[in-house]
Formats: sequence, C-alpha cells, structure tokens
Amino acid sequence: ELGEGGMATVYLAKDIKHNRKVALKVLKPELAAVVGAERFLAEIETTANLQHPHILALFDSGEADGFLFFVMPFIEGETLADRIARDKQLPVDEALGIATSVANALHVAHEAGVVHRDIKPGNILLSRGEPLVADFGIALAVGAGGARLTETGLSVGTPFYMSPEQATGDQNIGPAADIYALACVLYEMLVGEPPYLGNTAQAVLGKIIQGLPVSATSARRSVPANVDAAIRKALEKLPADRFTTAGDFARTLSDPAFRYGDVEGVVSAGAARPRVARYAWPAVAILAVIAAVLGWLPSAAPGSSPVIRYKIQVPGYAAQVPMWFGALAPDGSAMVFLGLDATGRRTMYLKEARSTRAVPIESASQGFAGFSPDGRWLALAGFDGRLLKIDRTGGGSTVLAEVEPGSVVWTEDGTITVGANGKLVRVSEDGGVLGEIPLSKPTVTVGHLSPLPGDRGFLYVETGFDGGLSEQLWAYDARAGESKLLADGVAMAWYGEPGYLVMARSGAQASSGPPLFASAFDPESLELQGANVGLTEPVGLEITYTEMWLSPNGTAVYELASDTAIGGDRMVWVGRDGTETEVDPEYALEVETNGGMRLSPGGTHVAINTSEGSSASNIFVKRLPDGPPIKVTFTDEASRRPTWHPDGTTILFVAPGPSGHDALWQVRADGAGSAQLVLERERAIFEGLWSPDGEWLVYRTDDEGTPDRGDIMAIRPGVDSVPTPIAATAAEETGPALSPDGRWIAFASNEQGGRKEVFVRPFPNVDDGRWQISTNGGTEPAWSPDGSEIFFWSGLAQLEMGAAQVETTGGFALQSVETLFRPTVTYRANDDSRWYDVHPDGDRFLMVRRAYGAEDQPLVLVENFFELVAEALGR
Repeated sequence: ELGEGGMATVYLAKDIKHNRKVALKVLKPELAAVVGAERFLAEIETTANLQHPHILALFDSGEADGFLFFVMPFIEGETLADRIARDKQLPVDEALGIATSVANALHVAHEAGVVHRDIKPGNILLSRGEPLVADFGIALAVGAGGARLTETGLSVGTPFYMSPEQATGDQNIGPAADIYALACVLYEMLVGEPPYLGNTAQAVLGKIIQGLPVSATSARRSVPANVDAAIRKALEKLPADRFTTAGDFARTLSDPAFRYGDVEGVVSAGAARPRVARYAWPAVAILAVIAAVLGWLPSAAPGSSPVIRYKIQVPGYAAQVPMWFGALAPDGSAMVFLGLDATGRRTMYLKEARSTRAVPIESASQGFAGFSPDGRWLALAGFDGRLLKIDRTGGGSTVLAEVEPGSVVWTEDGTITVGANGKLVRVSEDGGVLGEIPLSKPTVTVGHLSPLPGDRGFLYVETGFDGGLSEQLWAYDARAGESKLLADGVAMAWYGEPGYLVMARSGAQASSGPPLFASAFDPESLELQGANVGLTEPVGLEITYTEMWLSPNGTAVYELASDTAIGGDRMVWVGRDGTETEVDPEYALEVETNGGMRLSPGGTHVAINTSEGSSASNIFVKRLPDGPPIKVTFTDEASRRPTWHPDGTTILFVAPGPSGHDALWQVRADGAGSAQLVLERERAIFEGLWSPDGEWLVYRTDDEGTPDRGDIMAIRPGVDSVPTPIAATAAEETGPALSPDGRWIAFASNEQGGRKEVFVRPFPNVDDGRWQISTNGGTEPAWSPDGSEIFFWSGLAQLEMGAAQVETTGGFALQSVETLFRPTVTYRANDDSRWYDVHPDGDRFLMVRRAYGAEDQPLVLVENFFELVAEALGR
C-alpha cells in the first residue's frame, strides 16, 4: 500500500506482461457502489485518451469482484506536497514553471470535458523535476457519480484548495474550480502556505466563501506583480470573474504587463493564523462542508465555533484493541494508541494530524499513554513496569520510574500520575516517584484519569465490587492535596472550557441512563452544577466509554460502529514460550466473542463455535490438523461454548431452552441424531462441563438481574433435585475448570474488589478451603493434563499467560507462579469463559488468533465537541 485517501487506496503492483512497476488505484467500495462498474468503465475511457506530457497516463482499468480499479505508471520521486513540506518556498521561476505545466495539462483535460476537482500539491507528482497531474481517474468517477455522490456523504476536494462553489456544495463544478485550486497551489509554492488558513476545516471554508483578496507579493517581494495579479484573478469568488481557460492563466504568468484589480486591503500571509494542523487529518473521507450540506452540523450561534464531524482512517488502529490505552494531544494535533501491525502484533503508534501514516513508537512497550500539557511529550506506563517519557518530535525516551501499568494523566504542575493496581502513583516529569494519593478504599482499582485546568489537579475513577459493580468519579484537588467525590456510576470523564464535564457510563451501568452525558462544572470549587443532560442525540451515536477520546481543546474521536464482520481467524498451536504454529492454513473461522472451543479427551479433534457462513453460530467438530469441519448442531439461535463428555462421544453446549433462556444441551460428537436437553433452570445457564467421572454436571449462571449473578453450581443429573453451590457469592464467578482427578475446581472471581483473580476450592466439598492463585488479575483457568499446573490469562487485557505450579496429591498447596509468555499477537479471549485449551502433552495450547485487516475500521473526528455540550446544556 502506497497511500490512502477518502476516495481510493493506491498500491504498488507489478505489470507482469511488461515487467514494470505500476500504481494500482482501487476505488473505495462506497464510491464504487454509487458510480457503478459500467458507468465508471465507460467514463474512464476519457481519461485513457487524455494525451499530454504533464498528465499521468492511464495503463488499464477494470472491475474485479466488485472492486473498481485503474492502473497508472509508478513514479519514482516525490509529490509537490513533499517538496513544499521540505523546502517551504520554491524558487519563483521553478514555481511558475510547475504552475504553467499544470495549467497547460488542465487546459487539455478541460477541452476533453474533464474537470479534475481535486488539484492540490499531493496530486502533482514530480518526476525528474517535471510535474505530472494524477488522479484524473477519480475525477471521472466523481463525475459519473453525479448528485448521488453527495447523498452518500462522499466528496472530493481538500479544504485549502476548494473553490467557493465546491465549498457551498454546488453540483455544477466546471473548469474554473481547477483554475482556482491551481492558483492556491501556486500561492503555496511561493509563500509556503495556502492563501486561506484557519483553526478548523470549517473556518478555512468560511474564508474561501468570503473570497477576501490575497497578495503573494506582499508576503514575498520577489514575486512579480503580474504573477500576483494572475493569482488574485484566479482566486475570485465568482467563477465568471476568473480566467476563461487554464491556458489563459498560464499565459498571464509569463506576461510581465498583466495587472488585475486593486492590491489594497488584501489578506497578507500570516493574517489568517493560526492555521489548522497541516491538511487537517488528511485521511478525511467526509469533508465538513458536505456534512453541512447533509444537515449533519448544527447551526452555529453567533460567536460560537462550528462543530465539524468527519470520518478518518487511521492505519494500525483496530477496533478490537480498546481505546483506553491511548489519548489525544491537548490541541488535538495527534493521537497515540495501542494498535496492530500487518501481522496482528500489538504496537504503540503515534499518529500526527498532518500525516497519513501512524508511526510505531520504537522505544515503547505496550501500555497506557498520555500527552504532556504542551503536547510535546508522551508518558507511557508500559506493561514491562516502566514509565517512559518520550519525545514526540523523535528525540528519544527516558525511564522516569518503575510503576505498575495503568491510566496516565500529565498535569501542568509537572507531575505524571499513574492509576496502577489499586493506587495512584505520582511521578515527577523529571524522574522519580513523588508518592501515592490515598484512595477511598483499599479494595478499589483506579480507572480513567484526565486533567483539570491549571493547578486544579485531575479527574479519576474508582472501580470496586461490593455487592455489585461500583464506579465513582473523583477529583483530586492539587491545591488542597485531597480528593473529592463527584458522582456515582461514571466510568470516564473529561473537563472542557468554560466549565463542563462530559461523562460516560460503562456497559454495566447502561440502565442508569444515557451512555454519554454532561453537566455544568465549576473548576474552582470542583462541584457539579445543575442536572445531567444526555448527549446521545447531539453526538448521534450510542458510543460507550471504551470507544472515545476527548482532548481539552474540544477535539473528540470515537469509533463508528461497523456492520462489516471480521473473518479469517485462525486456529494455532502456541508453545509454552509463546511460539506459534498454524494448525490448518486452509481453515479460517468466523467466531463469536462469547463462543469457545475444546479439544477432545485424546486431543485428536476440536469442537468449536463458528458460523461457517451461516446466520447463526453452531458447533462444528474438526479432526486435527486438516480434517473437514463437521456441523453437529443446527439451531436457529446461537449454539456456543462446547465441552466434551469424558468418554469423547458427546458434546455439551449452551443454546436457548424451551423457556427461552439459555440451557445446556448435548449432541453426539459425530453429528448423528438430534440435540437433547440436559439441564434447564429458572436462571439462564451460560456454561457447563462434566466431571471426569461423568457423575457431576458443573454449570455457571449469569443473570445480571439478580444480586448473585455469575454463580457456579453443580448437580448430579438423575440423583439431585437441588444443585450444590460451588462458588456463589455476591461477586461474579466465572470459568469453572475441574482438575483431571475431579477433586479440585479452579474459577475466576472478582469478590475481592473489582478485578477478577483465579481461585481453587475442593470439589464438591467446597467448605474445606480456598486458595488464591493469581495476584495481578486472572481469568480463564485451565488445568494441565497431569494436574500439576493451572494455566490462566493474567495482567491487563489478557496480556500474559500465567502458570501456577500446584501440589494436589494430598491436600492442596500453591508452590509457585510464573509468566510463560506475553502474546505479541491478539488471541481470542473472554473473561467469562475459556477461549483456549491445553493439549494432552501439556506443552502447547490451542488458541484462535484474531484476524485483522478484513475490516476498514473508521473513526469519527469531531472538532469543537464542547459546542455540542453547550447546546445540550442550553448555554
């Protein structure tokens, strides 16, 4: 992949017939759908016949599997945008030569009836110093889409080079728009920046529509008067007042006698500062002006800043990795996040607004990140236990302290606070731990942190479990050196000027009100003022706290829900050292998060929950490594979480029962016969397994409507009428796993304060003891085949495979706990039930590696988000 824009993605390819490199441009599916293959291929013939030495030739075009593409020469060199970024201003003669060549190329295209619509430095390639105009194929596609294109929210054009008629949504775009854009490009080559600047794309477009005159000569005295006059005429607000043809524009650039209008009252360079970050997140696919045309933007009140919302594509970003690891710069000019590279490996990325690429932070481990108040530095609390201070400009990194990983906030007093494992640790930005801030209870954990203005401190969330999930929003008052409780049921919060708190609820608190809401807030007294107001309607999406960033300047980024399913997960063997081997390279999976898989007692087969292209997921049995998957359940609703009977003849699974809620069913492993109902209770059953002797049936309930949700129970079918509680407390117990001899049961519970840990009890006489296995979080326990080890995911977001060595021959004893490996790719995991299994040899695990890249995950960027808040609060 060479690059990506709102309309298409361009790839480097090889023309096999002619043994040459070519550029293959593939239209975005939404654009292709609007244009249509037949219309596109007919229109593209016009581009193929454009013959000019400064127009990039078209080699080929076509349609393949619904994708529309065209092929161009691959140019070794750089774009004009690269040249300007490097040199700022070009020599006057060179700039005029480039502009003249481009104008002559546009003249030929216009005579053929083709309007480019997106002339900008990035679409002008420099090959041995000669310019080549690219992307006429996109122009034809846009022309073929006509008015239907606007209805989809797609548009072509870049704010700095948009003509006034494009900025106002006019559908009748003619050659004058290209002349206008070329004048902007020439001005930028001479002055170093486009003629109209602003804090936001909307501000830029507003100045373009106003049409205030500019002067290149006033900014750079060496620019000839005729060139300045030609630029001013080409930038006229009305198309009729510009040059009649691009050829006329070219001729005036070499006519010393040409003059136009009055140069008094012009906007000189720098008068429109501060400018928006260069090219305003250049992967924008939906421009603010089109959003306004579609009615997406609220009317801006006098004196307010317009709210602008558009999609962005961020290379490396994956919806499957939670956003809470990352952050936005205070001025919205960059984002840092934990993403995935092309192989699925987790990597910390820095994405500058002015760049189309996300750059891996080589010095950083995986972890939580935050920006310094001035935006230059990054603080990263890594999973390796180091707090790094990283120079955003590329100046390297420094280890400030050793801290446990957690959410990060950097305040204006030069202090970095990390919410790590049930404590708030304060570290100097120059290095060294300053101390800890006490929490309300020793059993709570620390969640999201965000800064308050000036010396007021920061916001943080305490999460606990005391008869149910508890989330509380606190403010640390840096002046008083103490904390103040602000609200219950809040999982994340951000402060915004001149006095707002935007707050979010977690999914567990969804019944308490809208997921995103706001309140007036006094930063001096640190008090909420007035009622909470929901933001679901102004924002337009039911986003949750895990899907949003919000910077102090009011830039917001949130995930846009996608209907595209991600496919191509793979079953892999993972060794005790983390090395991976694919089981069957030909077998790809479509699995559910709440599904599961288990190896047969001899390890020769696997039962797995997958959809295999059908609407509902079912249970399939596959002989390892390369046997065909055999479907054994045929339910209209999801069948999931399979486990084997000890004799290997039948499979136990979860599916809706006769009463409508989930129950346990059993089906033959060879798929013969129909599924039989095994157990249905008044409460839903979400997981089940047989004891090794086949006498006991252990199952887990998960009814969030009752206080004792997530209980683990056991019953002897045909013997007991009342189940035996195995782990049934006010907390949530999940993931039951019986030892090979059936004497011990491991499970996960958050009874000690929010975070789940792995515990062991005797089975079925649970009153004879209880032992805690993990200490840094633990879920999905599994026993080794000989019963000497308990494996589990530990750490944050299942980032470590832990192994506990245990003694079970007499009583139970925990001997030691070690970390086997930290995955560098993402495996399926679920803290409710196990998504991996242990091979009978005890030396490897069967896991499902998640596939990435099948989905083009969009983000939505909102400028001036706090204007939405002000409107919602009636301010």
